[in-house]
Amino acid sequence: MKKQPEWPVLITNAARSQEDQLRTRQIRYDTMMGIRSLCLILGAILIRVQPPLLGLWLILCVAGMVFLPWFAVMIANDRPPKSRANPAAAQPGQPAAQPMIERLDEEEIKHRTIDVEP
Repeated sequence: MKKQPEWPVLITNAARSQEDQLRTRQIRYDTMMGIRSLCLILGAILIRVQPPLLGLWLILCVAGMVFLPWFAVMIANDRPPKSRANPAAAQPGQPAAQPMIERLDEEEIKHRTIDVEP
């Protein structure tokens, strides 16, 4: 006998929920802002200790403190790309896609109809 899998089977290709996407972006933002805080603390420690190549280390810390917030906001406001197979909306300047309506004559309709009564 074939053993059934114990994990749930994916039966849809639906996108992740909005709440899940938001939570992931919040975690990325918090992580990047934490790294920025570490750059600030590390810069203060480096000034106190005066290691070799202090200028280089301070430039790296300042770059982290200046550019990480910008990157964090860009990543936090980003959303996953739309799938080519299932675009949510038409692009500006393009006509909206309309479903194809199949025209059937009466004979085909009668042929396809299932009658439940005897």
